[in-house]
Amino acid sequence: MKRRTFLTRIGSILAALGVSEADWLTLSNAYCEQSLRYYQALADPSPRKLALLVGINHYPQNPTLGGCLTDVELQRELLIHRFGFQAADILTLTEEKASRESIETAFVEHLSQQAQPGDVVVFHFSGYGTRMDLGTSSDTVQNALVPINGQDAQDKKSVNYLLEETLLLLLRSLSTDRVTAVLDTSYYVPSTFQPSSWRIRALPETLAQLTPAALELPKQLKTQLADQDAIGNTLLLTATSDPKQLAREVLFSDFSAGLFTYTLTQYLWSAAPSATIQVCLSHVESSIYKLGSTQQPALLSGKKNPQASSLAENFLPHRSAGAEGVVRGIEEDKKTVELWLAGLPPQVLECYGNNSRFTLDTGEQLVLRSRTGLTAKAVFSSLDNTTPPQIGQLVQEAVRVLPRNIGLVIAFDTKLERIERVDATSAFAASYISTVVAGEKPSDYVFGKLLTNPSRYGLFSLGGDLIPNTVGEIGEAVKVTAQQLLPKLPTLLAAKLWRLTENEGSSGLAVKGTLEIVSRISPKIVMQRETVRTLKGEDKSNITYRNPPGTVPTVPIGSRVQYRVQNLGDRPLYLILVGLRNSRNAIALYPWQISPQTSISEPKPPLQQIVINPGETLSVPQTATTSGWVIPGPAFFCEHQLILSTAPFSKTLAALETTKKLIAEQPISPLWNPLEVAQALLQDLHNASIATAEVSTSAADSYTLDVNHWASLNFSFQVV
Repeated sequence: MKRRTFLTRIGSILAALGVSEADWLTLSNAYCEQSLRYYQALADPSPRKLALLVGINHYPQNPTLGGCLTDVELQRELLIHRFGFQAADILTLTEEKASRESIETAFVEHLSQQAQPGDVVVFHFSGYGTRMDLGTSSDTVQNALVPINGQDAQDKKSVNYLLEETLLLLLRSLSTDRVTAVLDTSYYVPSTFQPSSWRIRALPETLAQLTPAALELPKQLKTQLADQDAIGNTLLLTATSDPKQLAREVLFSDFSAGLFTYTLTQYLWSAAPSATIQVCLSHVESSIYKLGSTQQPALLSGKKNPQASSLAENFLPHRSAGAEGVVRGIEEDKKTVELWLAGLPPQVLECYGNNSRFTLDTGEQLVLRSRTGLTAKAVFSSLDNTTPPQIGQLVQEAVRVLPRNIGLVIAFDTKLERIERVDATSAFAASYISTVVAGEKPSDYVFGKLLTNPSRYGLFSLGGDLIPNTVGEIGEAVKVTAQQLLPKLPTLLAAKLWRLTENEGSSGLAVKGTLEIVSRISPKIVMQRETVRTLKGEDKSNITYRNPPGTVPTVPIGSRVQYRVQNLGDRPLYLILVGLRNSRNAIALYPWQISPQTSISEPKPPLQQIVINPGETLSVPQTATTSGWVIPGPAFFCEHQLILSTAPFSKTLAALETTKKLIAEQPISPLWNPLEVAQALLQDLHNASIATAEVSTSAADSYTLDVNHWASLNFSFQVV
């Protein structure tokens, strides 16, 4: 199709260029509806589903990125195996193929020429973004995507970028209104950075001019759209919600990926049709936070007053059940299969051990034998199996094996001098701590100098956020600061361990947890979590959440909160709650054994198991005189792990007993031995799993967790 013919075809669009930036950034309301449309674009059966996926790692004139090709693969596998796209209908442009001209041509020939009303279209871009001043009006600075030929080594005064504005018009030009774009990039680069272990996907704003060829298309579109009505309903999901936020790449042992793309696609692998938009967005933001970043995705839309609704009607019937992966290949012996495990929680993937098990949709189990990145080799658990596996079969987690020797990895910021790294390494010498250079290997935290005062050292998240109460004094030696951090590190390792229990997507237990602000009139729901594989879901249209859809759940300082936990299964369940309060100190639920007629007195009463019988709903914490507990300051992120098991938490309560004399008489109190409690908790879950004949005892160096014996729900929210 010639450009003139193409421009005539898209003449039905109006005013995409006339929509102001403020209109597009209606995040609080539009976020909900547009995220629903993203799921529709992925899941709803339609006459045809088309996708154009673009990823660029190696730019000739700029530092190399690491995860953009992985992003393309993540999206492609998701679209094919979870949502029914045909491989022939997915076009990928990577590396040298992803020029601006090639992207525009592919858009016309693969999408515009083929898409019909009712079809589904998905566009994805992973690579650098930037800002540039076009100098054509009062609002001249615009976002731009950087293609592989975005910069010319000889001509420094001009650039060949694809304006985000142009992309919006191209998307709206399609004959279908079911159009989705996912942009895992950002546009702002600060002059200085806090210590971080991740690459950013942004280039500094340029003063160069856009080439005449790059300006031609948007110029003609403005003319064509002058008197036309807008088709509307185009969806644009972006990696960041604030112009100054940075889109980052997460680093694993064997691969990198876009933080936004990885968390989004991982959730979509395991999500149930009954999940609401609020739950979907909350999961993505929570996963990003647990990986070490406060980056928040955004949805740009001109629509107002959208409705939060169920996604049940939008799934393909044969893919309605979630999964942790898919069979991608079969070896000649027909017994060894290659798995793609992009549906595992990201914090779990790095520690996932051999002998973990997955169940095929035919009922057979596969045993994990090796894993490299997202790809694994597995064999049938039974030698008597006669049913040959099929490429494209979904696999669901059955047994999770975790090593017992999991430690905390501290990365040294590259700005530290060699002698500083040597001294810090010596100070961090502990059996559970290892050190690496930031950006070279995966890590949990970064140790470096403060941006505002280079004479002070501190501990940072992987995304560059300072961990509270970890900063040394001005001029303090690096070794002294590192040594003073040692009491804090067991808490951070404990949090890493209990995050590894999260299995909302794969648990075989039917449970639901709701975080509520206690009110005299009626409780206000902050957020909900529920196991998705065993619950059919409910009509949640009448549920009022405290926060607008698409925003981080918040709880004001001083609020009294409680958890309402429902056991919807057929077995009694035992409950424990641990977490990090907003000062990043550990807390736990201490279930005192108190009679309503008595009060707490010294010596402190014993702790008792919290049991929720089948069909029962329990509010925790709850005493004879009050419900819930008060959330203290300061303002920060808070994280709780609500864990249920089919067996008592005997070792966990024993570990809590050892320090109960040091704490106040409140049900939620500081946890003074968090690492010991976290290890006891994993041991209790291990014991619950191996107590049945379904799972054989694992090696002494591993925890074996059967999904039918535990459920672990994560609640992450902002204290304000």
